[in-house]
Amino acid sequence: MAITPKKAPENLVYRGRPLLRQGGELYYGDMRDPYIVMLRILETKKLGDFTVASRVAVSLLKTAADASPLERIVKHGEKPGLYDALDIGAVWLERALSAEKG
Repeated sequence: MAITPKKAPENLVYRGRPLLRQGGELYYGDMRDPYIVMLRILETKKLGDFTVASRVAVSLLKTAADASPLERIVKHGEKPGLYDALDIGAVWLERALSAEKG
C-alpha cells in the first residue's frame, strides 16, 4: 500500500476574493486590483483551547507602486474581532473597486 502525501492546502477565499495570511497579518483582495485590505491582529485572548483575535486593525490600501506608504492608506480603523474587521474590510474594498470602475 502506497502512502500518498497530503494535498497542499489551496488559498483561502472570502466572498470570492483571495485571503492570505503572513504571521499576524492577513491580506484580502487581489494585488492586481487598485485596492486591497490589510488586517493586523493587535491583541489575542484565550477562548478555551483556542487563541482568538480580540483587537484587529483594518486598512484599505492602494496597491499603486508609485504611492508613498502614507498615501497608500485610504481608510483605517479597529474592530474587536477578526470577523468584524474582515466584514468591514470587505465592504470598503467592494465600494472602492466599484468606484474605480466608474
